[in-house]
Amino acid sequence: MSQSYFLAGVYRGQIAQRYGMTTAIDKTPLTSPVHLSLTGLTGDECADQRHHGGPERALHHYPAEHYAYWREQYGSNHDWQAPGMGENLSTTGMTEHSVFLGDRYQWGDAIIEVSQPRSPCYKLNQRWGIKNFAHTMQTISRCGWLYRVIQTGLVSPQQPLTLIERPANAMSLQQVCDIFFGDPLNTAQLQKLAQQSRLSASWMSKVQQRLATNEVENWNFRLLGHG
Repeated sequence: MSQSYFLAGVYRGQIAQRYGMTTAIDKTPLTSPVHLSLTGLTGDECADQRHHGGPERALHHYPAEHYAYWREQYGSNHDWQAPGMGENLSTTGMTEHSVFLGDRYQWGDAIIEVSQPRSPCYKLNQRWGIKNFAHTMQTISRCGWLYRVIQTGLVSPQQPLTLIERPANAMSLQQVCDIFFGDPLNTAQLQKLAQQSRLSASWMSKVQQRLATNEVENWNFRLLGHG
């Protein structure tokens, strides 16, 4: 169980006017230890606290290897490298196929837990200047994922993430995305997803709403920035 992954980068950002919006998506690398609280790294800001950040979205992790895919799709005119997706953590060797919902990792003095895949939003379209980029990211499930903090403490870019626990019935993040985004009204699959006790409250409420109404929530504002 105790598999370890060394970090390619740890990043934090401050709110600024960039890409025609107010955002903290541009982040800079950390080289020294920093405190990780229940809401994230000290000094890491969040411009839209309604849709981003908070205890169940304290850290954003994006696989470094995904950037090669985006370069192939959209060319080398863009700077396809971390932290271009606004991620806090960058690694190679961890993807949506190998990371599972509810996985717990020891990182320095802290313990973090995978709470949900990232829900891509229209701000990625603006950041990259690519129409429907967020929708494409969602469709192919190269979204990255988010963590809640189980135990706070001092963390460092030089310390690895060590897998210490995986729930017995855990789904891979790829499986979660395939259901939530790719087959959103499949009752049998939604019922399986509803059994994932470590799924974030916001995603769980949507799963339960779909089961109750057989309707999918409107994604237009999140993906396009308008209703």
